[in-house]
Formats: sequence, C-alpha cells, structure tokens
Amino acid sequence: MRRATVLLAIVMLALLGAMAAAPLLTEPPPLRAENAAGQFDARLAKARLAFILGDQRPHPADTAADDAVRSRLLASLAGMGLKPVVRDQFACNELYKERGVSCARVRNVIAILGPRTGKALLLNAHYDSVPVGPGAGDDGIGVATLLEVGSTLKERPLKRPIVLLFNEGEELGLIGARAFLSDPLSRNVDSLVNLEARGVRGPVNMFETSRPNAAAIGLFAAAVKHPGANSLSTDVYRLMPNYTDVNSFSERGWLTLNLAPIGNETRYHSSGDDVAALSPATLQHMGDQTLALAKALADGTPRQPAANRIFMDLSGRALVTLPLTLGLLLLAGLLLAFAALVFARGGALRGTLVVIGSLVGSGALSWLALTLMGFVREGMFWRAHPVWTHQATYAGALLVATVLLASVGRKASVRQLRTLFWLVFLCVGGLIGMFAPGGIIFFILPPLLILIGLALSRSWRPAEAIGSAAAIFFLYLTWGAMLGLLRELLNGGPMWLFAPLASLLLLPALIEAKPLIDRVKLGAAAALAGVLVLAGWAVAAAAPAYSADRQQRFVIQHVTDSGSGKSWWSIVNDRAPLPRALGSGWKRGKLPIGDSVRWIETAPADPNSKAPAVQLISELRNGNERRLTLRLSANGNEDIDLVAPEDANISDAGVQGFVRPIRRTEGGKYYIGCSGRSCDGATLELTTRQAKPIGFLVIGSRPGLPASAEPLLRAKPRFARPQYAPDATIAFARIKL
Repeated sequence: MRRATVLLAIVMLALLGAMAAAPLLTEPPPLRAENAAGQFDARLAKARLAFILGDQRPHPADTAADDAVRSRLLASLAGMGLKPVVRDQFACNELYKERGVSCARVRNVIAILGPRTGKALLLNAHYDSVPVGPGAGDDGIGVATLLEVGSTLKERPLKRPIVLLFNEGEELGLIGARAFLSDPLSRNVDSLVNLEARGVRGPVNMFETSRPNAAAIGLFAAAVKHPGANSLSTDVYRLMPNYTDVNSFSERGWLTLNLAPIGNETRYHSSGDDVAALSPATLQHMGDQTLALAKALADGTPRQPAANRIFMDLSGRALVTLPLTLGLLLLAGLLLAFAALVFARGGALRGTLVVIGSLVGSGALSWLALTLMGFVREGMFWRAHPVWTHQATYAGALLVATVLLASVGRKASVRQLRTLFWLVFLCVGGLIGMFAPGGIIFFILPPLLILIGLALSRSWRPAEAIGSAAAIFFLYLTWGAMLGLLRELLNGGPMWLFAPLASLLLLPALIEAKPLIDRVKLGAAAALAGVLVLAGWAVAAAAPAYSADRQQRFVIQHVTDSGSGKSWWSIVNDRAPLPRALGSGWKRGKLPIGDSVRWIETAPADPNSKAPAVQLISELRNGNERRLTLRLSANGNEDIDLVAPEDANISDAGVQGFVRPIRRTEGGKYYIGCSGRSCDGATLELTTRQAKPIGFLVIGSRPGLPASAEPLLRAKPRFARPQYAPDATIAFARIKL
C-alpha cells in the first residue's frame, strides 16, 4: 500500500509537471545565431525599429510625436533605396462590433516593390501607437517586419507588385485602412498579409483568414516552415469584440492572412510595450512567416475555392489540415463508433458520472477557491506569477478526478472508463463545433488513434493500451498547446475556466492509472491530491501580485463636469484596494464618461479643463430624418467624443468624403469620435431618423494630469502603470442637437 501511495504521488506530480510545461509547446523557434543570405534578420529589424521609435514616447495619429516617427520611417525607406509616398487624408471609419464612427487626419506611408502594374500583394502594418505607450509590439513589430522584408525583397525579381502599407490611425478605429481603400492602388490588390500584436513575446499566430479559407490555408501550410495556427482560434476570434485593419479590408474579398503574437498582454497598450521588452525570437518568427508568405504570393494569388478547411499546428512543426466536411463526417463517425463501444462494454452510468463530474466539479471547485481567495487578495493577484494560480487550478481538477475514480468509478474497469471518456470528449467537440466549427480538428485525431488500437487489439491485445497512450500523447500535444495559448489570451480571467479544460487533459491519463488508484484507499488518494491543491493555493496566495514585468493596471484621471463645475479623481484598476497613502475617501462607482466601475474621489477644479464645444452649422429635414452639420472646437483637448443614447437612431456620421454608416445591428450607445490636432475646427456630418433633439454627452480628453495630481502619482503602487488608457484630464458637457 505504501509503495502504491508513493507511485500515485509520483504520477500526480508528473501530471502537474506536464501541465506546467504546456506553454513550452508554443514557444517560437529560437533566435538564429547567424542568418544565411536572404533570411530574415531579427536583430537588424529590431535596430531599425529602435531608430524609428526614437525616444519611445507615445505617438498617436495626428500628433507631433507621430510626425517624428513618420519622418524617421520615411528616412529608413529612402535609405533602403525605395521611394515612399505619403497620403494625407482626413478620414472616418465605422466602429466594428459597436455603434459609432471615428475620425482623424491620417498620413499613410506607401512603398512599392517590383513592377508597377498587375495585381498586387499588400503587406500592412500600422505605425501609430495608443496614447499610453510607445507601441514597440503593437505595431512596431509589424513595422520592423515590413522594413526588413522590403529590404530583403527589393533586389529580388518579382512577378507582380508588393505594396508596403504603413498606415496611421489603426488605434483610433482602423482609419488608415479605410483611407487606403479610397486610394487607386487598392483597386489592384488581390491578397493581404496583415501584421498585428497583442503582446511582446511568444509565437506569432495566424489567427484570421479570408472566408472561405481553403486557398489561404493551403498557401500558409505550403509556405511557412514553423506555422502557428489553428481553426479554433480563428473561429473564436470572430466571436470576440476585437478587430484589426482586416475588418475594413475584408469588404474587398482579398485572400487574407492575419498574424500576431499574444505573449504577455500585461505590457500591451502600456508604457511597457517598449523595444527592450520585444522578444527577438518573436520578431524572427513573424519575419520568417511574412517573408515566406510574401515570396509565395509574389508569384500570384492561388485560386480561392468555395470551401473551408479546419487546421491546427503540431507544436509549430507542421500544419494538419482537413476539409471541414470531412472533419464533420469523421467526428460523426467517431461518435457513433464510441457510442457503440460504450453500449457493448457497459458501465455507462458510472463512467458518465466520473467524466461529467470531473468537468463540472473541477470548475466548481476552482470557482469556489478563487472566490475564497478574493476575500484575502482582491484584484488580479495572479498577474505577476500566473503559473501558480494555474497549477493550483490544475491540482483541483486532479483532486476531483481522483476522488471520483476512487469512489464512483471504483467498480468500473479501465476499458469501460476509457471508451466513455472519449465518447464524452467527442460530445464536447460536437457542442463546440456548433459555435466554432474549426474547433472539431482538436477532437478527431486522439480518439481516432485509440479506435485504431481497438481494431488492432483483436489480433494483438496490447494494441488498445498502445493506442490509448498515443491518444493521450497527441491530446497533450494539441490541447496542451491550446491551453498554453489560452493562458496568454485569458490572462485576466476567468481563471476557473482552466479547471474543466485541464480535466480533459488529466482524466484520460488518470483512467490509465486507475489500477494504481484502486490499490490506494480513497482517503489516502484524496489526501495526496488535496495536499497538492493546498500547496498550490498557498504559493498562489504568497506570490507577489505584481512585478516590474507584469504590472497592475492603474489609470488616474481628472474628470470635470463643465456644466456643474464639479471635479473628481478617477482611478481605474483591477479592483485591488488603493494604497492607504491615497486617503480613505475613495468610493467605487461610475462617472458619465464611461460604463466601467472605478474608484472616485472629489478633486480640486482645474481651470485649464474645458469640455469641447459643438456648433450646429446647419440642419436639413426630410420628414423625421435630420441631417446635421457640426463644427468642433477642441478647447485644448486632443480627443473629442460625442455620445448619444441608444434611441438616438443615428444612421451615419463622418466628414465630407468619409461619411460612414453606423452598424445598427449592434446595441448600446452611439459614439462619434475625432482624435488629433486637426479636430479643432473640423466639420462633422451626421444623420438621425429622430425628429426631436438628441441629448449628447460631449467628452474631451488630453493626456497628462494637472499639478494637483502630484500626491496621487507619488502614492500609487510601486508596480503600477496606465494600460489601455493614459493618465488624462477629461471634461464633459451635455448638449442637445
């Protein structure tokens, strides 16, 4: 008994060790020590980026800082022997996945490689940043990649043009992409490789394609040596509220591939998104993929069959692809086969309770543990060292599965539990396939391997066990890699979600270890797993919440209601308690400037803070429809937003030549924004189908805080920085139009 207990402890530790190592399955290829002729040089690309970003101050579109970045970008292109041009336009674009329009003056930089006629390949990245960070990852990595790819290909004979587009205004609502669609060059484009980023390290994933995707995936599989892509991610991305320049370009129907790294999102859209943090290996991975795709597409765009494929990479070494129809048929066939096996072997009730109980029970236990931890440590306490919270969550999944196997499943055989698990696994795949068909690729290969083993076991008995071992290995290889990506993508939570996902990886291995579990008493088995759970949560509780690398989001704003003259301090963070040095008057609540709950305290007035002014120039009526022409006065603000209620019934808005439709299918308020120097005095047009006046909230903001904020800045936590929004001075007013 003692020996069995020791062996079971070793098995549990090995399983948790494998779970901890899962992110290693998605690491990019190591940085090359030397590059052969024609290979992408990540070190040179990073040096180019350092030159272009200069002092690494934030450089949003239509600011003096972005003028300086553009000047150095033009100098770099000219130094490569190219002849870049600048397209200067005041443009607007609809907001995707919400109601609204965003406007700004943008200056797209364009350079052309190869012949000047014929259908062209577009390589696109944006060179503007958010107001809070230098944007070395987002999207400096794309800019650096395009420069190095352009330098590599400029001497190569090309059969057709390659357009390098460095667009401006992506961060404001894909405005540079919209402006390019009015450029005559865009009419010759038939294919696109878009470069983006949501982090500074890790593999570069191909996360979006044109639809149908057969041609794009076939090209990607053939051209890229170290692919990072799967069709579950591409389907899930379409369901998320994120968007890139591809959303604007997609209306042209170009063959499209969209690439981005997502490693360490805590630096994304913050001052931590700097050149020093950008991984050279990640830059090399993006460069290698982009260069390979550009070379393949330089010879022409493959025909686009009206078919979709499902796909996944195997640890970045190969891309497995299947026609979607074949994948659906395989999934259906496997479901029927395992349903028949479960019926023949029996034990369905016990097996179902073990498998479903493990999935549901692990999620419930993890949620409870996280809730209890929340009473001790508020905020994202796992941010600095997420591995410990993940490991504690995985240990909880291990505990639930072990207890169920040792109790409910004690009288079930390994063969019964084995087939029942894979049947439930396939059912989960069917459910996911209803919402994300690309996800079924992850549910085919492992059960197919065990089914082959089952068939061979009729003549060779060990074949079933060997097939099961192979199935578990490929399950870990594929789902382990997916789990590693999800850990980066969902680093802000919900953390409990990783428990049922871990159960899918741990349970088949524990089923194979059931003879060992049966030799250990239930109490002893539960105690072993319980110790691991307690140890995991103890370490998670003791680990620092934030670090120099992974800092707390902490945005300070001075907000003024220009109508009443009242002012507030606002702090947006991850709900962690504020430092005592900030005082005790802070309360959780909302302000009219946004829907997010924040810390609020009264603030002294700032005489320099004024809301923007909006002048009604003209109003044209046609029944209930009104066409309004407005002139903006910034009053010292860099960003202006007009926010209208849900019932405003606004159908379009913008500037002359770029009046864009507003997506009426989306719910919520209406947002009409203008950013940059050129908004002061700009003329906007909008159409509403509401005859009565609309109450607008006019919000103006500028980066930086008044002098009275100095005590707050001194008292903020050591490892805290603004993210997604800068420390800013904001003023708002209410008007009717």
